[in-house]
Amino acid sequence: FVVLCDDLSFEEGAAAAKALKSALEGGVSGPPANVLFVATSNRRHLMPRGHQEDRGLIATAEDAEEEVSVSDRFGLWIGFPPMDQPTYLEAVRAYAARYELSDPDLDRHALQWAQLRGARSGRVAWQFIRDLAGAQGKTLPL
Repeated sequence: FVVLCDDLSFEEGAAAAKALKSALEGGVSGPPANVLFVATSNRRHLMPRGHQEDRGLIATAEDAEEEVSVSDRFGLWIGFPPMDQPTYLEAVRAYAARYELSDPDLDRHALQWAQLRGARSGRVAWQFIRDLAGAQGKTLPL
């Protein structure tokens, strides 16, 4: 069985995070052999960060550990770190070549796309290419 938790995050103080941690660990008997948990999230810290200045250094460290403890139970991380401009444009050009998309101002349009979204990353490059393909009436694989 595959249990998919898409776009996982929790509200502050959510008891659901603790219940999910128990389910992922499988309690005393361990996780079931026939179940795979898969989760997606746009955040590493699945629970909102609470800032309480007067709790002390140890309590603050424990709070930080609690905030990442659910996400740490998933073994595979795929990040979309920011790219410098040459790397971003290289990714856009590679996608355009792979899917036979043409644009005489490809670099300029790709940079405008990234600027409007506030970042240059592999995800932003892919979103730009999907938009370009749509504008040209082409369908890309998901």
